[in-house]
Amino acid sequence: MQTKKPIKIKTKEDIKALREAGKILSSIVKELQCSLKTGITTSEIDSITEKLIADAKVRPAFKGYRGFPSCACVSVNEEVVHGIPSERVLCDGDIVSVDVGIIYNNYYSDMAVTVGIGDVLPKVKQLMSVTRDGLLRGIAKGMPGNHLSDISHAIQSFVEEKGFSVVRDFVGHGIGTALHEEPEIPNFGPPHRGPELKEGMVFAIEPMVNLGSWQIQIMEDGWTVKTLDRKPSAHFEHTVVITENGPEILTR
Repeated sequence: MQTKKPIKIKTKEDIKALREAGKILSSIVKELQCSLKTGITTSEIDSITEKLIADAKVRPAFKGYRGFPSCACVSVNEEVVHGIPSERVLCDGDIVSVDVGIIYNNYYSDMAVTVGIGDVLPKVKQLMSVTRDGLLRGIAKGMPGNHLSDISHAIQSFVEEKGFSVVRDFVGHGIGTALHEEPEIPNFGPPHRGPELKEGMVFAIEPMVNLGSWQIQIMEDGWTVKTLDRKPSAHFEHTVVITENGPEILTR
């Protein structure tokens, strides 16, 4: 697990701004979740997201990023990540992953949740629960002196123990004054590898977990990622800073 460039260590001023960005984003996502109900379209979800971001007087991090057309990535059922909002209607039994990023005073924050719509199958509920808990297991390894792959290994071992699979092709990342900074953070791999974790590192940790195989397919739009076997996938993400006392979730 090698990084291409040094991992940026954030200053106290950086962390103060990132903490405020995380607080704003968490509030946006919390309010957005209230609208995720049967009958809403994924484009309506994006419109609500755009309004919430504007009302918070921050900027969307995703819209226009490498040509992405929307403020939110909205991925339904077998869609893993990067779903482009459309006229697709959410139905009873669906699950929807919403990934939102904002820019506050030139600092980025990134967060994702997966929500069940109506009466979701028990195995799919478990998929969401395991993905969320796997994220928290990974975050818990964000202690100074641990290694980057300790986060990765904690996620993979917990998820696979529960009978699910971790996506290999997409990973977490550093974050700060850019949306994607060093390092890449896989959600799989052996422990005790890669850079040593240090106070002031800030990461967007984001396991993507599939009900079936870990293999994925990128669709013709160049963005939407689906499971190869078309079974459901879940996605949770937090922005986290490593402190002297351990990890602090900025998007709590």
